[in-house]
Order: sequence, then C-alpha cells, then structure tokens
Amino acid sequence: NNASPDAAVCRDLARQLRSLRAEIVAIDGRSVDDERITALPASARESALNLLHYLALRSRDLRVLQEHLVRLGLSSLGRSEAHVRVTVDAVMHNLSLLLGEESDGPDPADVYAAFDARAERLQENSVRLLGDKPAKRRGYIMVTMPTEAAHDYLLVHALLDSGMDCARINCAHDGPDAWAGMIRNLRYAERTAGRKCRVLMDLGGPKLRTGPMQQVPGVLKIRPRRARDGQLVRPARIWLTSSAAAGRDYGAADVTVAVDPAWLAGVRAGDRIRFEDARGSNRAWRVREVAPEGAWAEARKTAYVANGTVLGLERLGDDSSARTVVAGLPSQEAEISLRSGDVLLLDGRDAPGTPAMHDTDGQLLTPGRVALPIAEVYHDACPGEPVYFDDGRIACIIERVESQQLQLRVTRTRNPVERLGGDKGINFPDTELNLPALSTRDLEDLGFAARHADMVGLSFTNSPADVRLLREHLERLGGEQVSVVVKIETKRGFGNLPPILLEAMQFPACGVMIARGDLAVETGFERLAEVQEEILWVCEAAHVPVIWATQVLEALTKYGHATRAEITDAAMGQAAECVMLNKGPHIQRAVQVLDDILQRMQGHRAKKRSMLRKLELAAMFRPAGDTAR
Repeated sequence: NNASPDAAVCRDLARQLRSLRAEIVAIDGRSVDDERITALPASARESALNLLHYLALRSRDLRVLQEHLVRLGLSSLGRSEAHVRVTVDAVMHNLSLLLGEESDGPDPADVYAAFDARAERLQENSVRLLGDKPAKRRGYIMVTMPTEAAHDYLLVHALLDSGMDCARINCAHDGPDAWAGMIRNLRYAERTAGRKCRVLMDLGGPKLRTGPMQQVPGVLKIRPRRARDGQLVRPARIWLTSSAAAGRDYGAADVTVAVDPAWLAGVRAGDRIRFEDARGSNRAWRVREVAPEGAWAEARKTAYVANGTVLGLERLGDDSSARTVVAGLPSQEAEISLRSGDVLLLDGRDAPGTPAMHDTDGQLLTPGRVALPIAEVYHDACPGEPVYFDDGRIACIIERVESQQLQLRVTRTRNPVERLGGDKGINFPDTELNLPALSTRDLEDLGFAARHADMVGLSFTNSPADVRLLREHLERLGGEQVSVVVKIETKRGFGNLPPILLEAMQFPACGVMIARGDLAVETGFERLAEVQEEILWVCEAAHVPVIWATQVLEALTKYGHATRAEITDAAMGQAAECVMLNKGPHIQRAVQVLDDILQRMQGHRAKKRSMLRKLELAAMFRPAGDTAR
C-alpha cells in the first residue's frame, strides 16, 4: 500500500535527525573552549558556529536521508547553509507531526524567526563589506580600474553611472600616484552622482611569473588575410613612412615600416617593392597610393621584415632600382616554442631566459630556459610534481630538481605549438611552497591601502596565518578599520577555507573572492565548477559575502561582443554577492550588460533557492478548451 509512508521508515529518519542534531548541539558546547570562536567579535560568533554546524552536516553522506525526506515533502536540508540548526529543528518538528508524536524541539515560532534572522545576516555582512545595497538588484558589481581612470574623470563617472558599486585597484599595476588619481576621481564622481562606491586595493601577493627573456632583433611579420581554404581574402596593408613619423598611429595599417625619406620621395603609385625577407624568401609589394606623409603598399604573401632587409624600388619600363635598408625596428623578447615531450629548464638565477638551441641538423643542443629567481621553489619542489605555465596553456612535470634549477618535461600544450615568454604565470598545484604571504612590495603598498582603501585583497591566501599576518600589519599601520577580501586561488587555500574564514571574521568585515583563473589551473579545469560551488556553500554558512571573479564577460569587455558561454557564466554569478569585471576598452558596456543580467536573474534565483517567479512560458500556455485569462 503506497497511500501512506511506513511508520518505521519515518521513525528511522527521526532517529538519524536526532543523531545529527546531537552532534550540532555538542559543537555549541565545545565552542566555549574554542579560541577560534571566543576570539571573535560577538557579532561574528553565531556565524562561526553556523559554519561549524554546516561542516558537521556535510561531513556525512546524507543522500539517502535527503531522498526519503523529499518523498515526505519535508526536505530543506539542501538549502540549510545560512541556518543549519534551525533547519534541522524544523524538519524534526514536521516529522514528529507526521508521526502523530509530540515534538521535543524548539517552538515553531522561534524556528520561524531564526530563519529570518540567519538569512538577513549575510545581507548585513554584504552591506558592511561592499557598501549600501544597490537600488535595483541584490548583487553588487565590482570593476577593475584601468590606468586611464587616474586622469580620465569622465570614464570613472560613466562607470559609476552605469552601475559600478565597488572599484578594484590592482596593486600589481601602476603605482601610488596613479592609485591616488583613481581614488580622487572616484570620490568626485560619488559627489556628482549622489551614490557611494567602496574601494578594494588588491595586493599583488606571491604571484609566480617567468622572468624577462633575452632580447632578440625585432622582426615584423606581415601576413595577408586568408579564408580557411587558403584563398586570399584581403592583402596585408603596409604604411611606408619616414623615420621621423614612424611613431604615428595608423589604425588602418596592418604594419608600419619606417624607411629613408629620400627613397620614399621617389615612390609612385603602381611601383613594385622587391626584397628578400628574413627567411630568404623573395617577396614583392605593390604600391597602391602615395600620400604627403608616406605611401600605402599591399602584400599578397606572408613576409618577415627585419633590420637590414633591403627594399628595392622597381617601376614599369625603368631598369634602375632605388634601394633602402630597413632599420630602427625595436628589439623584442625571445620566446620559447614548446611541444609535448620537450624539455624546459626553470632557472633560479636572475638572468634573462633563452630559447632552445639546435644544431644545423635540428638536434637539440640546449633546452629553452626561463628564470624564476625564488629560492623556495627549488627547495620545496619534488620530482613528479606538475607545473603549469600561462594559465595552464603549457603543462609540465618535474623530472629533476637541483639547487637552482628544475628540469621539466612538457606533457601537454593547448595548441600543437605554444610559445612561452616573460611575465607568464606559473602554478605548482601539488607543491607546498613556503612563500611569505606578503612580499616586500605588498608591505609597501599596504601603507597606501591602510590610508585610502575600504578593503584589502589578500592574494593567494593559503592559511589562517596569512590572514593573521595581514591584520597585524594593518593594525601597525593604523588601518584597523580596513576590511579584508581573502582570494582563494590555490588548492591549498581551498582546502584551508574554513579556518581561513574563522580568522578573517576578526576583521571589521570580510569577504571571499573566487579567483577562478589560478584556481582552475591549481584544481584542474574539470573540477572548477564543483570547487566554486563548495566555496559558495561554505561562505554562505559563515554568512560571508562572495565575489565571483576572473574573465566575466571578458570578450565583451575586450572586443565589444559577448559569447553565449560568457552570458551564462555571468548569470551564474547571481549565486554570489558580487561579480567582478576586469578592465578593457568596452568596460562601460560590460557594466551595463551585467547590471541587466543580474536584475533579470534575481527574480529567478537567490543563492541555491529558486524564487518561483511567474514564468512567461507558463502564462502563455493554455490547455485545450481553456479560455480563462
């Protein structure tokens, strides 16, 4: 008989819930001796306890229990993050009523009030960290300030007017003078726009990057545009100009080549320019138009032009050939071409990196080498551990460790051939590097942040000790009022998230930024969706606001158009309290689009809860014969 649930099943569910509640109550009893809890401000202790309750709840596999509760129409454990104990109390109370028994839990009215109080705490903490709640949406928008914001007041005002709620200053770029200009323009824009905007100063942190590469002679690659089948779509456009005007910007040109003014004066429309390029290939350009400041030429084949390339001018019916030599091309940093199976050296010496060297038969003489002059890397790394470069574009494994060098073997590249240059990120996801949480530059930047910022971003937060160190330095600098945003971007930081949160709660306000770029490399791209969900859940249990960051609407910001995947990703940001955009030429448009997405999505979803707003699709559907409106 399926008309009613088996009473024995219901009693077993009640037993499991009582066991779960007893474990939660025991946590409350132990907390009086837990320094992590007692050291917190009174306003944060209840949130800290709720975090511990949630961790106890999720330390069990509750899938079978959850399934049975769903069948009884009682389940809400799956949305218990913000109010764990009262959720368990509510389910136990209703299960007792279903069994016809007297509930021994709290009064239902108290449970109902506790739900509201816990849910409001996250909103209160968001306001404390991020500022006044936006007028038309629940989520905040944070924007990384471009360098231009230091001197372009109208840009800052436009961002604020478009919906920016928080301004992020990346301390890895620019400097105190530029930062001061950004903040000055922002404060003036606040007064004229009539709304406030918080400032986050994001410390650079111990970001591992490849050092500079060896300088090599500059080469211009001039390539026409072709279709997939190789057919010519458009010749390459070359602007020939005198050396005096070489620095001018010609947006229509694919490349600008500076030549001798006297030679240029003899160029006429219809002339051919013949030369042997840097590879030894014979090439010819056709001059299409001559202007007072230069001449336009076009190329139908790819050519490589370097300093010393001789250009010969030929005219129909004229046997003479005027010549000029290309000079003045700036030197460039070398790059290392890498394929799967190649050897790469990571070097601890403070010397420029070098590309691989081969003999005339193509045999490898010396592997490519990049510099990373950080001694801890060579002390802590072990053979067999993975290393990733340039946001995971190049994957390697450590083959040999020496006192100042790691020999790496390339195991995978995103494209058949990847080029590695200077200033590219390096990740050691399985290596426990004992790097200081705050670099020398971070400590210098912190002095500015203590005076001017509302929040400080702690990059590559790995442990509670990192957060404690930041708080001690801020107190020393008189920045006790500054809040903290811990950035979770390493596997180690993710694994230590609960104790990191308990330490961060000692600040006036705190938040977590999911720095998804490095985090994806560290944990594996295939795990990122799972990891960011866990961060969202744990932070909600601690009533700590979350900032959803890295590559949000990146194509729109950089190029003016968004991809379908980006729009979906931005909509998923509704699960966080704040979404961060990076800088780009189209940042104002990106803020407007994100503002619209967040406003639309908030009617459908808040955190993990479906809001059950009326669906337009449901309103449009009418069963056959139904004429009601």
